Amino acid sequence: MATPGLLRRLAAIFYDWLLLIGVMIVASLPIVWLMGGAPSTGVAHATFRLYLLAIAFAFFAWFWTHGGQTLGMRVWRLRLVSANGGPVSWGQASRRFLAAFVSLACLGLGFLWILHDHERRAWHDRLSGTHLQLLPKRGGHR
Repeated sequence: MATPGLLRRLAAIFYDWLLLIGVMIVASLPIVWLMGGAPSTGVAHATFRLYLLAIAFAFFAWFWTHGGQTLGMRVWRLRLVSANGGPVSWGQASRRFLAAFVSLACLGLGFLWILHDHERRAWHDRLSGTHLQLLPKRGGHR
């Protein structure tokens, strides 16, 4: 099966982040309402950030472990599978999520690695034992 290029991956990521922002806004409303605003200092602020990080992890990991596709990945015909072609485990999803932060923190080099890698795998693909597949176009209307 074909492996997607960098632009298709970035398009799916952009789409997913737009969706995730909406999910985070909705998930934040009860906390912001109860506290009379977003926590801005101290332990409450750190806890709120960890809560948002947990929301992001749950969003991505749930989709990756339940069919291998986020909504953005579905639109761009991408599917995440384990190295053996099977479904992604929660452990792999956790490693992928954390490694994606490393890929981004290094000025995006982990993502740009796709352009160099002979299998077109990013750092987080390699570190989690997963890879993306480019799905064929569905038979459409003629």
